[in-house]
Amino acid sequence: MSILGWIVVGFIAGVFARAVTGGRAKWDLGCLSTIVVGIVGGIIGGWIFTAVTGEGIGRFGFRSIFVAFVGAVILLVIVGLFTGQYKRGSGLDRY
Repeated sequence: MSILGWIVVGFIAGVFARAVTGGRAKWDLGCLSTIVVGIVGGIIGGWIFTAVTGEGIGRFGFRSIFVAFVGAVILLVIVGLFTGQYKRGSGLDRY
């Protein structure tokens, strides 16, 4: 995949991952950090999918976006745990 393909896949995966994990973090820089989250998520997801299925990110397409999305969600959850975004008792258990 070309550099432009990685940027597009990274942006799309980053946008969806941020929507699933709760939006913006304190360190958010907008589109640039969304692209970085998606690209790093693509590396993480590619590594995980290669270990499990034998095939990571390939050509530009829905599968590559899905792999990057899964990796980006994992990345954002880990970062959120370390930065305190997901604090104990912040869920529905308050009710």
